[in-house]
Amino acid sequence: MSTDTTPAELARRLEALESRIAYQEHWLDTLDAAVAGQEQRLSQLERLNALMTERLRDQQRALQENDTATPGPEDEVPPHY
Repeated sequence: MSTDTTPAELARRLEALESRIAYQEHWLDTLDAAVAGQEQRLSQLERLNALMTERLRDQQRALQENDTATPGPEDEVPPHY
């Protein structure tokens, strides 16, 4: 920085810096809100995934229990016996 900088030039530079800082703060706030929203959505999706996984396991267990309880065609004796 040269020593022959006028007060008007310094004021202009200071104003430009303040403007850049305000712009960056705005974008940081925007990004922070976006990240918070994504974190909330991710938590919801993780809970939904856990619920759906548990339901799928329950259905698979029910199918296996049903398969073992109900005789299949291979278990039936042909009518001519």
